[in-house]
Amino acid sequence: ITIIEYNEGCFREQEAKSIEECLPLKDKNRSTVAWINIDGIHQGEILGKLGEGFGLHPLIVEDIMNTDQRPKIEDFETYSCLVLKILYCNGKDGEIISEQVSLILGQNFVISFQEKEVGIFQVIRDRIRANKGRIRKVGADYLAYCLIDAIVDNYFIIMETMGEKIELLEDELVKEPTPGILRTIYNLKRNMIVLRRSVWPLREVIGGLE
Repeated sequence: ITIIEYNEGCFREQEAKSIEECLPLKDKNRSTVAWINIDGIHQGEILGKLGEGFGLHPLIVEDIMNTDQRPKIEDFETYSCLVLKILYCNGKDGEIISEQVSLILGQNFVISFQEKEVGIFQVIRDRIRANKGRIRKVGADYLAYCLIDAIVDNYFIIMETMGEKIELLEDELVKEPTPGILRTIYNLKRNMIVLRRSVWPLREVIGGLE
């Protein structure tokens, strides 16, 4: 559990040892924005405490723990919950791996839940630490936007990688076709399906957020 708390004039970062350290950050009268990031989402007791402390619906906590969720947005009176997919390539065979990320957007806080630690949000942390751009001058909604933007930017990296593989495959088919190419085509098709399942529903999420 990591906590980053900031505004234009101050910054604080810490690793929390318990959920109880996060609970004061739900105070609506605070002048700072709080970003709570949790890596690892299968400890039901811990997430249950967090959900209770921040007034999250029990079904939302279940959705966070269930990693088979489709990208979606659910809006409540005091917060919104977004479920998204982070995609990255397995270096060995180029398979696209999908990891679920859930975001809770409150009035002055964002809670992000990742299946495991992935470096996709590191650029956002660096911007907050260095006070670069608008991020420390505006609210939690802009932080949520930046996190979503980082996820979407990574989709373009995946698409570029797949495009390069398709070009190489075309060259192989023309010059020296082999039986192994069929397996490569199958893997590319499977990766395209994973990409589509993650990207297409995201349009509805962004539309709902707007």
